[in-house]
Amino acid sequence: MIPIPCLKDNYAYLVVCDDTQMAGVVDPAEAGVVLRAVDIEGVTLRAVFNTHHHPDHVGGVPELVKAIPNLEVYGHRVDKNRIDGFTRGVEMGDVLSLGNLKIEVIHNPGHTTGGVTYLVEGCAFTGDTLFGGGCGRLFEGTPETLFHSLTKVLGRLPDTTQVFFGHEYTEQNLKFAAQLEPDNEWIHQRLKQVEDTRKRGGITTPSTLALEWATNPFMRCGNLEFIHRVQARDPTVEGRPEEVFTAIRKWKDRF
Repeated sequence: MIPIPCLKDNYAYLVVCDDTQMAGVVDPAEAGVVLRAVDIEGVTLRAVFNTHHHPDHVGGVPELVKAIPNLEVYGHRVDKNRIDGFTRGVEMGDVLSLGNLKIEVIHNPGHTTGGVTYLVEGCAFTGDTLFGGGCGRLFEGTPETLFHSLTKVLGRLPDTTQVFFGHEYTEQNLKFAAQLEPDNEWIHQRLKQVEDTRKRGGITTPSTLALEWATNPFMRCGNLEFIHRVQARDPTVEGRPEEVFTAIRKWKDRF
């Protein structure tokens, strides 16, 4: 699982079957950096796995399709007319093949209606649904939908699942989290590690699901202590986790 930095703060990922040297790329915002990575790794690119239709994630697809004949381009079925080069629509529970790898499709709407995660060998490529310490904005869904996708859909995965997210937003996300939970030592420890990593020019992907449960405020809206923290900041917030999620998503949009 090879991260490929793209644009200003995006990540594409090269997924390689070691047995066959067949590869797929997740969210190719740019074609050039992907083709260079393919050349460096000496693999054969067979597929594009799009987590959603936004241009900063699919912008490199047309050039890749032009450069590599018969490239399979996956995306959720509702994005058929929103991704250039689209060849195959996927849905929740579909299992795709890449060489000897099996890739499970998880539909997690909220950021967009067609948001999907690709799960392969304990690695979840979450696009803009789940970030390190945060989640995507609500462009095509409701707070309830995105909260369900985070906690009940992605949240069903094992805590050891590695989370490969779509943007390098972790430091800013954790600064927001630290304001909401100033006594959460997990957040402060993670933020320090992330700040040190970024100062050295490093990247913060992947995370783990266990770390997100402990430090990501959008995953913690069912935690009673967290709910009380939010209500202390705004007593009008109701105690239902979905209401807490709605409130902090609005706060994060202005952070």
